[in-house]
Amino acid sequence: MFETMAATRLESLHLAQDPRSGLRAIIAIHNSRLGPALGGCRFLAYPSEQSALQDAMRLAQSMSYKAALAGLPHGGGKAVILRPAHVDNRAALFEAFGRMVESLGGAYITAVDSGTSSADMDCVAQGTQHVTSTSSAGDPSPYTAMGVFSGIRATALARLGSDDLEGVRIAVQGLGQVGFALAEQLAAAGAELLVSDYDQGRVQLAVEQLGATAVPSAQLIETPCEIFAPCGLGGVLNPDTVGRLHCTVVAGAANNQLSSPQMADELEARGILYAPDYVINAGGLIYVSLKHGGQPLPAITAHLARIALRLTDIYAHAQAEKRSPARVADSQAEHLLYGN
Repeated sequence: MFETMAATRLESLHLAQDPRSGLRAIIAIHNSRLGPALGGCRFLAYPSEQSALQDAMRLAQSMSYKAALAGLPHGGGKAVILRPAHVDNRAALFEAFGRMVESLGGAYITAVDSGTSSADMDCVAQGTQHVTSTSSAGDPSPYTAMGVFSGIRATALARLGSDDLEGVRIAVQGLGQVGFALAEQLAAAGAELLVSDYDQGRVQLAVEQLGATAVPSAQLIETPCEIFAPCGLGGVLNPDTVGRLHCTVVAGAANNQLSSPQMADELEARGILYAPDYVINAGGLIYVSLKHGGQPLPAITAHLARIALRLTDIYAHAQAEKRSPARVADSQAEHLLYGN
């Protein structure tokens, strides 16, 4: 465990359990140089405790990089709650998690993530003030989608020569809250949408409301398109899938899209422009950070505009240095976090 922490430069790892509620939770704090760690809380049925630990540590690192490049006064953290087979009292479980967050004295601020909701954060708030994405604070998903949309336009300009998405064939993998909101914006911009999701109800909704074409999940990765937009869980770009891509650009909302850093190099070698995930999907973090800090909505939307500018800068450096944008983004984030 300590070797893994050292490899990712993780500052601390916190574990807690509460037998009465069934809580088994992990909080990973990656870096606090720029401010208290901020990151969502996942509530998923992990195959093992080790996989939950790995998810928390890797996501915490990604959140540090995301906050640094977004210019936010926060470090990166992530919480995962191992979802039991049966939950007797969900509210009690999240209240217990709130007490765990409070025990860290403000070193970590939690928010919604996969498997959690604003209602869950309301329960967390019963035990701590170090929480955002509550019902009163609002759902960050639309702001994640807004940032990804502007990032896709910037990426299209860099690779396709225009940010006009009219008629551009875009494959959206995953139609959760962020993926569907992104698909709505892409459809409004005139893009030709191909969509997949394991929830066929969401797919049918996209077909009926957005004029999208449904593609089986197993086939979407290799369907010809200009832009592939992964918007589900991480690890989608791996040794099995990268060679099957038939696109010019990969730009989507999912966290940790690369199964390893080498996958970015593989994409670069194939001439596929990759939008670093923690740069393009920073809109939700920007929203929760600035909202938690009391900033008004105009200031938040103005900050979102920097996502496209940051991507454009990264692409320019990548072209000049003949490196993957992912390697450039990592270097820029590490300079801000560590001064290297």
